[in-house]
Amino acid sequence: EVQLVESGGGLVQPGGSLRLSCAASGFTFGYYDMKWVRQAPGKGPEWVSTISSGGGNTYYADSVKGRFTIARDNAKNTLYLQMNSLKDEDTAVYYCTINSGTLKGRRGQGTQVTVSS
Repeated sequence: EVQLVESGGGLVQPGGSLRLSCAASGFTFGYYDMKWVRQAPGKGPEWVSTISSGGGNTYYADSVKGRFTIARDNAKNTLYLQMNSLKDEDTAVYYCTINSGTLKGRRGQGTQVTVSS
């Protein structure tokens, strides 16, 4: 069974940092491109960042470029999102999502990130 379990969310003040993790199981993690997508209250899903299967290629939305870093450890079947200089508008539920192959679109339950003073 494919499982993606996000963790690391929480409440942080503006300017703070958080590191999200996504533990993957039930499929060969290293074969798949992965991405982070977020959804703020009352808004549609917003793509945040993508990483290739081997980790060599990364892509970012303009809204997070220079502040967020996506990474993966294929030996640990884990995807990460390091978020620095957080802003109020980064408040959202963050989803780890498979971005290639037959499992494209599968995602976890999400982790809540709230940026507020």
